[in-house]
Amino acid sequence: MKRASLFMIIGPIFLLGLFVFPLWNIELGAPQYPEPLGLDIYINGLKGQNEFDIQNIDGLNHYIGMKTLPKAQDMWEFSVFPIVIISMVSLGFLIGLLGYFKQLGFQWFLGWFVLMSILGILGMYDFNAWMIDYGTNLDPNAIMKLQNPDGTPMSYKPPLFGHKRMLNFDAYSYPRLGAYLMFVGMSSTLIASYIGWRHVSSAKRINKMKMA
Repeated sequence: MKRASLFMIIGPIFLLGLFVFPLWNIELGAPQYPEPLGLDIYINGLKGQNEFDIQNIDGLNHYIGMKTLPKAQDMWEFSVFPIVIISMVSLGFLIGLLGYFKQLGFQWFLGWFVLMSILGILGMYDFNAWMIDYGTNLDPNAIMKLQNPDGTPMSYKPPLFGHKRMLNFDAYSYPRLGAYLMFVGMSSTLIASYIGWRHVSSAKRINKMKMA
């Protein structure tokens, strides 16, 4: 059980990488931009991939009526997400420590993984909802008003994952190092749950053999 607990102690620590590395990245490429415009998304704010990317993206968005990119203080998520991550790291570390001293079972390891998975899904849902609003709630007085072939207003929502063609821009949306570190950390806790389950199952079999 100690080996399982060590995985549980170490796993959540990987989530601290979210405070240093971007969670996600959206990149816009077009012939007039030899170097694509990029937006790195952190749990506590947005940052341009290059020095003037945010200004350039906001300048382009102005013509089609999209809102300017929000600053950290403009979205409650950028205040709440860091608190959630710190809380989950602390909880996971405590669960692993108590497991090491045989105060908790592997079920708590699995419970942490399930809770973190739910929070991650909710975070992605919220992120996608923000992009829908950002790409469809346009200023009716915008300089450019483009429509789909059926006459409906064109949406400029970037893809949640993968590639999408928007006018003459190619938009790419993919996870970055912070997301991969979170995946490693969560996988470690899942491994901890499995090792703990194997340990308990083996102990039960041995006890049954002794009683037989």
